[in-house]
Amino acid sequence: MAGIFAYTCSCCGKRHEGSPNFSFACPAQYQALSEHDREENAALNSDLCVIAHGDQADRFARVVLEIPIHGVTDPFLWGVWVSLSAESFERYLSTWGTHDESDSYSGLISNVLPYYPNTMNLRAQVRPLKNGLRPFLELEVTDHLLSVHLRDGLTIQEAQEIAESVLHRSHSAPRYIRAKRY
Repeated sequence: MAGIFAYTCSCCGKRHEGSPNFSFACPAQYQALSEHDREENAALNSDLCVIAHGDQADRFARVVLEIPIHGVTDPFLWGVWVSLSAESFERYLSTWGTHDESDSYSGLISNVLPYYPNTMNLRAQVRPLKNGLRPFLELEVTDHLLSVHLRDGLTIQEAQEIAESVLHRSHSAPRYIRAKRY
């Protein structure tokens, strides 16, 4: 029977309850822009981002990566951004609110997740969901640790180690917000 994730943090000594969930506020490409370039060449909301480069543009969608935790009901959630081709992005927008759950879009992860080897540009499939839920992400099957965790799940100890690496990151690391499925 699966339970609720809870642990006493080895870094701060506090008890944390509930499966970990963290989300990036924007794609790494947006974060790297100057304030001027963000204002002049980019558009960002809670679900979509577009960065213009002359007559070209980079397009991103926010998605959820759900990693099972052995013996725990709720998964470890990462809210990440994925770059999409112009065609996939337009198809995603045109079906907004009425997504076909059998559809998928090829994309590349556009964030660097702590704890893992470089996650930028890992190949993935975006699976849209109905009812205002954020799409979920399936990674290409590889030997990358994130792909292994997605496929095989996390032990409670691994989930704790990852959560602690995020919760007690250095001050220069990006800030995270709670991942949401909606």
